[in-house]
Amino acid sequence: MSSPADGPLEPDGLLTPAEVAKLFRVDPKTVTRWHRAGKISAIRTLGGHRRYHESEIRRLLDESGERADS
Repeated sequence: MSSPADGPLEPDGLLTPAEVAKLFRVDPKTVTRWHRAGKISAIRTLGGHRRYHESEIRRLLDESGERADS
């Protein structure tokens, strides 16, 4: 039997397209275009909505030199 600590990755927060757009200062439709172009990965909720892994988005922010409004 495996314990939660044996899992492959730590749980990752998920962000909505609007949250990602706010971080990058772009329109949410731009985030959807990035996903369709393969620039970022997304998962689909049971309702069919896209969610983006926070760790991937934070990494892209770091690489681009952008900073979130906090």
